[in-house]
Amino acid sequence: MPFDYDRGEGARCGDCLAHPPPHDGVRAAVRYGEVARKLALKLKYGGRLAAAETMARAMVRLVPDDADLLIPVPLHRWRLWSRGFNQALLIAQGVSKRNGLPVEADLLRRVKATPKLQGLGRNARARAVSGAFALAPGAGARLQGRRVLLVDDVHTSGATGDACARLLKRGGASRVVLICWARVLADETLD
Repeated sequence: MPFDYDRGEGARCGDCLAHPPPHDGVRAAVRYGEVARKLALKLKYGGRLAAAETMARAMVRLVPDDADLLIPVPLHRWRLWSRGFNQALLIAQGVSKRNGLPVEADLLRRVKATPKLQGLGRNARARAVSGAFALAPGAGARLQGRRVLLVDDVHTSGATGDACARLLKRGGASRVVLICWARVLADETLD
C-alpha cells in the first residue's frame, strides 16, 4: 500500500512484509476515484483511445531508471476481438513513445478467457485468473535478467499483476514492477 510520504527505495508496507508479493512493487499515477474511473471506462468501454495517451503522460514519471522493457497485461483473444484493442498495450506504447523503452507485447499471453473482474472480490479475482496466463515460446531467452515494467490500466486486488509477475519471474525476469494508471485502495469500491 502507498505511504503518506516517500520512505525511500525499498520501503515495504506491513502487508508486503507479512506476505511478500511476487512482484517488486506497484506504482500508480493516481488513486482510483471518480475522475480516474471515468477516464479508465472511457478508454476500456467507450473506445476513447486518446485516454491512453493521457494515462501514459501521467505514468511516464513512475518508470524506474533501470527498467529494460514494458510488457502490457494481455487480453484473451476473444476479449481483444470484441473490444478491438488492448488498453494496456495502448498505454505501454504511450509510455514507450515518451521514454524509448521497448514494448514486448508478445511475451505474455492470456490463454484462458476470464470473466470480467469488475465487481469480484480479491479471492474471486485470484481464482478467475488462475492459469489464465502463459509465456510465449522462447520468452525465457528474451526475459533472462531483464527488469520488466508490467503495464495495466487499473490495479485493484493485485490478482492479475501477481499472476503475471510470477510467470515473468519464472521465465527469467530479474525484477517485475507493476505500473498502472490508477490504484484502488482498500477503502474504495468498484462498480
